[in-house]
Amino acid sequence: VQLQASGGGLVQPGGSLRLSCETSGFTSEDYAIGWFRQAPQTEREWASCISTSGLGTYYADSVKGRFTTSRDNARNTMYLQMNSLKPEDTAVYYCAADRRSSRRDRGCSEVDYSYVYWGQGTDVTVSS
Repeated sequence: VQLQASGGGLVQPGGSLRLSCETSGFTSEDYAIGWFRQAPQTEREWASCISTSGLGTYYADSVKGRFTTSRDNARNTMYLQMNSLKPEDTAVYYCAADRRSSRRDRGCSEVDYSYVYWGQGTDVTVSS
């Protein structure tokens, strides 16, 4: 089982990045995918998630309107498009998988203990 997050880097405030999460070793269509982030010396926090069906997408208030999550099950890849980035978005970003009961599910979880598989994280730094 593997979730490979990529696409992080250094970007100026106001800029954009697109994170990818490539999955392997499990049937990703059976899993909701969450995006979490952890800034230095802070607790890990939930940023976004997408349901198995892709019809449900949810965002933390801190990123709502700026971040968009999507999934391409044919490619076993999920995305987090991040626009209008701010210095406070600086963090290590993780993708994680939560086993759901239906591929038509529209829900996903905001709590990290719901997620059974985790990627290794990708660094995002927003700085001028």
